[in-house]
Amino acid sequence: MLGPDADGARAVIAFTGHAYVLADVDPVDVVAKGADGFGGALAPEFLSWVAGVPAAIGSVDVVLVASGGGEPDGSVVAREDLAEHPRVRRATAHRRDVEVLADQAGLVVLGRGLVGRRELSVELFHPAAGSTGDGRRLIRAGLSHVAAGERCWAQVAAGNAASLRAFLASGFVPVCAEVLIDPA
Repeated sequence: MLGPDADGARAVIAFTGHAYVLADVDPVDVVAKGADGFGGALAPEFLSWVAGVPAAIGSVDVVLVASGGGEPDGSVVAREDLAEHPRVRRATAHRRDVEVLADQAGLVVLGRGLVGRRELSVELFHPAAGSTGDGRRLIRAGLSHVAAGERCWAQVAAGNAASLRAFLASGFVPVCAEVLIDPA
């Protein structure tokens, strides 16, 4: 049981056998409500209790980690003109020091998220076009912009199997699940 992070973010993070709750709630109540790393901490009733009313509860995301490459490959370039893209707007709501890179197929967003960790997300401009390998290429290009050996984190909605496969194929390893909670 921890309070919100330094930026005020609230979340529930579940590892195998244990969980962390970053919120202003009493630890005794957390235990009494059955929060654990075997599903209890991610149960809808528990998340609703932690969030309170009003609040927005995010999706259950698989959290993955990989190491940065440290040598930008030049395949994506900085794009300040994409500030209003929905993926970028979401990133700026949850991260600081956001950097947007892109090529003709899609964009990469890098920033500092929960507890200051380096985070990466990608989005294809035309996802309905089918699998062309562009997602994996963008993920690897994004990792090349992260310092060599620095941990880089990604969150993928549990139901987004295509994205999850792309991150796994690009060297990311799953470590936990999390839900971000935004006070209204």
